[in-house]
Amino acid sequence: MELTESLNSIQVAISSSHRGYPSEPPYSPGALYPEYPFNTTTLAKEANYAYEWVRHALRLLKLDEERIEQKDWNPLGNMVRPGNTVVLKPNFVRDFRETQSGHEDCLITHGAIIRATLDYVYIALEGKGRIIIADAPQDDADFDMIRRIAGLNEIQEFYRRHAGFEVEIYDLRPEKTLTVDGVTVGYEKLPGDPSGYIKVDLGRHSMFAEIEELCHLVYGSDYDTSEIRRHHTNGIHEYLISRTVLEADCIINLPKLKTHKKTGITVSMKNLVGINGNKNWLPHHRLGTPAQGGDQFADNGLKHKIERRTMECFRRLFPLLGPLRGVMAKPLKALGTSIFGDTNTNTIRSGNWYGNDTTWRMVIDLNRILMYADKQGYLQKTPARRIFCIVDGIVGGEGNGPLDPIPKPAGVVLAGMNPVAVDLVCARLMDFDYKRLPLLYQALTKHDLPITAFEYDEVVCKSNDSQFDRTLSEFDGEGFDFEPHFGWKGHIELTPRHGATEEKMNKDIGTTNQH
Repeated sequence: MELTESLNSIQVAISSSHRGYPSEPPYSPGALYPEYPFNTTTLAKEANYAYEWVRHALRLLKLDEERIEQKDWNPLGNMVRPGNTVVLKPNFVRDFRETQSGHEDCLITHGAIIRATLDYVYIALEGKGRIIIADAPQDDADFDMIRRIAGLNEIQEFYRRHAGFEVEIYDLRPEKTLTVDGVTVGYEKLPGDPSGYIKVDLGRHSMFAEIEELCHLVYGSDYDTSEIRRHHTNGIHEYLISRTVLEADCIINLPKLKTHKKTGITVSMKNLVGINGNKNWLPHHRLGTPAQGGDQFADNGLKHKIERRTMECFRRLFPLLGPLRGVMAKPLKALGTSIFGDTNTNTIRSGNWYGNDTTWRMVIDLNRILMYADKQGYLQKTPARRIFCIVDGIVGGEGNGPLDPIPKPAGVVLAGMNPVAVDLVCARLMDFDYKRLPLLYQALTKHDLPITAFEYDEVVCKSNDSQFDRTLSEFDGEGFDFEPHFGWKGHIELTPRHGATEEKMNKDIGTTNQH
């Protein structure tokens, strides 16, 4: 596979079923496929439809077509070579939902999708090389719990026992945030990426270069705004990227099909937030309203003015409480929610709405880095590594994504070489209009370092379901009708809902595209 091929890759597989996940890790297949690299005693006693539909997606793309259904079928062999280092990047955002318990199947990439992908990477490596499962979850996530939920310990032990092969698993965070009721009260140091991190400066290639004059307003993931503003100022736009990721020969992106409060959707492109070593280098929104150059709030009402001033004082004074932070966090959070509203139910703040003009820029920057930064973090003129995407949409997440979604059984696994093409298809299946999602339509624009070399109408879907087996321009049926995050309702749906008119939605697009 030529490294430039991903820029032109317009084919996306949609493997469609309506069956769920297997229940028992290590999620071996329930059927003996000709290419399965282990003996029959390792097969699962239950059916594993997730494994079957990952396999089917690879077949739909006609990878290694001449040997399909033969023992030596090697579908990832054009992307993964013996001796390579391959990083599998799932969505491990957090081990629990914000306000609800259970149903983590709609929150993180299921272990059955990881295991199936892992087997095909192992086949391509021919036992020589490295396979690393890595992610940097939300700062307050419990990675040990994530490992248990995803069955990673059992998968790792399976490979030790039956292949004599060590699957490496890394939490890429250098520290964990200690929170009480969502309020940061301290930090815990973590081992982080064993290879360290590399600072990558996009400079004029950053999507923030065109709004340089507003970067003094950017807000990251922490109260300390001075840190993020040091990394996005005076022509500098830099990110702290996992060295393990940059040193990989191939990245297999394994996102979850979900809605997102800041970007509308989170699939392949947004999943790259997890390759960062410090999330406070990532701009999430800009302080203020659109009229002030910000996107924190939709309007400049009195309540928002008071809230902003109150939060400025809180961020300055709360760290000074020291050990008392753990005691005071919960009552202070409850007081703030009672006065200013709950961001998990009906209150827009922190850029959690369709007018967010910041996060999509950061996400496109990260995709540009993954595509063009070499192993030392220097930008190249041509792609630096191979990328492949497999989307877990068997059970997706709708509503208050990405941290508190409602399970949405969609019954699909998608696969493709270009993350933008894959995400365009995902948006269509969710019944969202890509033209109303800046993350997607801005990714199609011309750039010195492009991440696509095609137009929307050129994307071709390959599916076992005839209603999906066509180009995106030919899609005329309904998708899965995902409910958007409440801050995006009435603004991104293909069919205007919730009291929104087509005229109003188009006006909104014009307003949010001013920068």
